Amino acid sequence: GGPRRLLLVSNSTLHGGGYLGHCQQHIKSFLGEKVKRVLFVPYALHDRDAYARTAREKFESLGYGLDSIHESCDPVEAVRKSEAIFIGGGNTFRLLKALYDNSLIQEIRKRVLEDGIPYMGSSAGTNVATISINTTNDMPIVYPPSLQALGLVPFNINPHYLDPDVKSTHMGETREERIHQYHEEPNTPPVLGLREGAMLLVEGDKATLQGVTGARLFLRGKKPTEHEPGTDFSFLLIDSNLQNL
Repeated sequence: GGPRRLLLVSNSTLHGGGYLGHCQQHIKSFLGEKVKRVLFVPYALHDRDAYARTAREKFESLGYGLDSIHESCDPVEAVRKSEAIFIGGGNTFRLLKALYDNSLIQEIRKRVLEDGIPYMGSSAGTNVATISINTTNDMPIVYPPSLQALGLVPFNINPHYLDPDVKSTHMGETREERIHQYHEEPNTPPVLGLREGAMLLVEGDKATLQGVTGARLFLRGKKPTEHEPGTDFSFLLIDSNLQNL
């Protein structure tokens, strides 16, 4: 075993680049040379075969083999044997329901938190790494048994965080207003708004913001704060009532 190691990416594709192109160097340094094969979880998209082909092509170009969990006759056993896990983006509700349906929540938690295998998520895969999927941007197209997710970190993330467009005439709620509504509920954890191109690297009890864009941190009852790449977010990993910070 070893300490938890997570790479939580906001988005799979950045404007002007290919699939995982903006974070491929981060992936290589994160997985390192010990990992030979990655277990891919394509449950967030309907066409799992096509999704697995895309992911396999990318990871093989980086020097890693890739097995897709949907091709395994025993998903639980696939997780137990995995060297590293990558959960891709798509619809977060569909993804979480499939994780529950396949009895994978506790298995993935054990592999990551107890056995110390690397976990990488992008978009929906980042959402499910947190306490719950309450702060996803996705439509609830299916009904998972719970909104509670893997709980690999004791806070929530809002991937693809969007700042209000000052020129826009759209009068709908901003992302910031929606997160504020979430925090109107009691005992809600912090929410880290990861912009496109941002990612959070977690190594044991250390969390660092990486990538090319910043993040916005929302604590219940506090004004949101702005953070640049390189920010140390280790304090978010302290599993306590962070609303009192």
